Parts: sequence; C-alpha cells; structure tokens
Amino acid sequence: MNASLPTKLPVVPLAAMAALVLSCLVGVTAVRMAGLSAVQQADAATLSARQLRFEDRADGSIAVLDAGSGTLLDTVAPGSNGFLRSTMRGLVRERKRQGLGPEKPFELLGRADGRLTLVDPGTGRRIDLESFGTSNSAVFARLLPTAHGISHGADHVAQR
Repeated sequence: MNASLPTKLPVVPLAAMAALVLSCLVGVTAVRMAGLSAVQQADAATLSARQLRFEDRADGSIAVLDAGSGTLLDTVAPGSNGFLRSTMRGLVRERKRQGLGPEKPFELLGRADGRLTLVDPGTGRRIDLESFGTSNSAVFARLLPTAHGISHGADHVAQR
C-alpha cells in the first residue's frame, strides 16, 4: 500500500453538497431582499389582564383562581378540558425543571388585536393561545375580565 497516492474524492456527493449550500445561500438572499424578517412583530396593547392560580383538587378537578382576590373563577371537572390541562401541565413541568414553585401566578393577557397570551413570569415562557385555534383559546378567554365593553369570549377571538 502506497501512502503517497492521492485518494480520489467522489464527485456526485460533493456536487450534491455544493448544490445544497448554493440553494441555501440563494434562499437566504431572496428572503433578505424581499424584506422579510424572522423578527416577531410587537404585541398589541393589553386591554385586559388577570393573574391566575391553578390548583389541583383531590377529586381530579382543577380550581382556577384569581391570584389577587382568591376568587374562584372556574372549576375544571376531572377528565375534561384537555387543552387547559395540557397547557398548564407543560408550564408547571418547566417550573419544576427550573426549581420553581407555584408562588408566582400566571398572567393571562387579552390584546387589542384579539390575541391571548399566557405568560409564566417565573420562567419567562409565553404561549400565544390563538395559535391553537379559537375553541382552545376561548377556554382561557372566558377567564379574563371584561373591560371597556370588550368581551374576550369565543366570539371576540373568532373575529381576528
């Protein structure tokens, strides 16, 4: 075996990789020249907000409380409302992963453009609820207070 012989590189895989890199560069250039950006638009003004606590009950239900007053806003029956349950389960899991407890309430924000945002101030995580459809975001919309004659129910969410 002679170590001084040059090894022949496979032409087809190299050409494919070069084409891939070139197509990526062309794509990025086209997006930049078109004025598109990955920067997220600023949030619309907040029209209503509520700080919420979610407490598991012994019977499997979830009590939804106004964090400021302690008023019971809703009780989610055992085995019902999978969207609310899975959303809150994900947020609580992130809190536990970061070593945080339930001290800080979650913030539900109703925006001027009809969007709803659920924010965890403890972890900084936010969920834009309208991304999951009107019926799912309406589950949270009904927890917001009405202000200035604006309803955050399912009808308002569907108007977007």
